Amino acid sequence: MPDLNLYINKIKQAVPVIFIVLLIAGGLFWINKQDSNTQLETLLKNNNVSFAEISKYFKELAEQRGAEYAFAALLKAPLPGNIDLHLLGHVVGDELFKQRGINGISICTDDFRNACSHSIVIGTLLDKGEGSLSDIAYTCKKAPGGSGAYTMCFHGLGHGVLAYTGYELDKAVLLCKKTGTEEYNNREYAECVGGTIMEMIGGGFHDKTTWEEKKKVYFKEGNPLYPCTANFMPKEVKPVCFVYLTPHLFEFVGANLGNPTPVDFEKAFTLCAPLPIGVNRDACFGGFGKEFTVLANNRDIRSVEKMNREQLSLVYEWCTLAKVEDGILSCTDSAVKSLYWGGENDVQVAEKFCDIILLNNHQTFCKKSLSNEIAFYNR
Repeated sequence: MPDLNLYINKIKQAVPVIFIVLLIAGGLFWINKQDSNTQLETLLKNNNVSFAEISKYFKELAEQRGAEYAFAALLKAPLPGNIDLHLLGHVVGDELFKQRGINGISICTDDFRNACSHSIVIGTLLDKGEGSLSDIAYTCKKAPGGSGAYTMCFHGLGHGVLAYTGYELDKAVLLCKKTGTEEYNNREYAECVGGTIMEMIGGGFHDKTTWEEKKKVYFKEGNPLYPCTANFMPKEVKPVCFVYLTPHLFEFVGANLGNPTPVDFEKAFTLCAPLPIGVNRDACFGGFGKEFTVLANNRDIRSVEKMNREQLSLVYEWCTLAKVEDGILSCTDSAVKSLYWGGENDVQVAEKFCDIILLNNHQTFCKKSLSNEIAFYNR
């Protein structure tokens, strides 16, 4: 039997060493944290700091400290206005996938409009191929958020589908179709197509050169509503195509996508007017509402629930630039849905938006639209 006193003495001798090691480790952690904060502060002192610079900082932070830490930092970082936080969430999410693979979904939250879960399914498709679609569907059911998080997960997948198919939009739509299920009325399919359109307009991060080439094919100079009007775009997903086409319409009228103006909005609205009365026209006008809620808040999707009356009034004011009654209502409908975000945002901001609308029939329409959303996502 070993000498108990000798064993105790060895522990006593080891304790100071362990303490010193822990002290050094803690000191290094504090130093690294201070260095990281200092880097961000220095970066943000530049009034003209670019998205690429901020993106590089958070990518490196995710590499060095872990993606989970980088997400927490991104949630609180005092970033300048007009920075695409959803896209920044994708940057960190891509690193999370590299670190944890498909199991990274377990630490995702619904912050940044589900950017984390989007990155996980995109990474899985690009890494494992079409054969991973069943695994992706299973993973999407674990996506954090409200009852709409599952189908919105397929919006994220659409970004990856377009990259996977070499930015061939017609092929991407066919692949998206394979994700639809009767249980969800093929909503997975529609959301996936929406993601491909969004990626085609402002993506290309997986292959910039190919994306730039294909963008010229799928966005035609004389036809602002293409590819939503293309023969290869199935009738059942044309509406979601129009919903996500809005930034392209801004570009078509010469807007700076980084800072589009009300003058640009008014011009872009006219591009929807030739569409016949029906779901596609509603979707085309409606797409503006989802953009306005983010633009009125300087693109800071972290604080949409805290938008004030002035910002919310601006959203409705911009919707009225559609000039036609159905266009204004479609825009308003989309805006209130964006504010509520499938039940993931506090309903009070959406209610406040409806309350600021003074025109009785428009306010009634807004409240009915919100009521329908609440009923749908809280079944």
